[in-house]
Amino acid sequence: MKSAYIKYLRNLLIFSAVLGFTAMIIHFILPKTSLTPALPFLFAFFISTSLLSFYYLLQSTQKRFIKFINTYLLTILIKLFVYAGVMVSYAFMNRTDAIAFMLGFFILYLCYTIFEAASIIKYTQPSTPGDKAS
Repeated sequence: MKSAYIKYLRNLLIFSAVLGFTAMIIHFILPKTSLTPALPFLFAFFISTSLLSFYYLLQSTQKRFIKFINTYLLTILIKLFVYAGVMVSYAFMNRTDAIAFMLGFFILYLCYTIFEAASIIKYTQPSTPGDKAS
């Protein structure tokens, strides 16, 4: 389990670096587009929430399958409320940057959610006898 978490951390940091590099290219190529100044903090926020939720999901895979499903649904619900709270709070405190923040937040939300779902699916898939372990 520990090696799976370390592997996920490494993959998450590489994925985040690619996303950050892409955001930097967009910022320099298209200077008229407005990227939120909170973007570096969004990366740190999504990395931390992804690590935390993957840790709990990884622990729940050691138990019964129904426990894993309950934990997965609970993490989705908790993240939904936390994400909505962060977006609404930032939008009220920084009204001038609200649109750019929400757009960046939504794009990062989609990217990190897809990455996390693909990672947990890959980890929880039962291995068949013909598969090679990577």
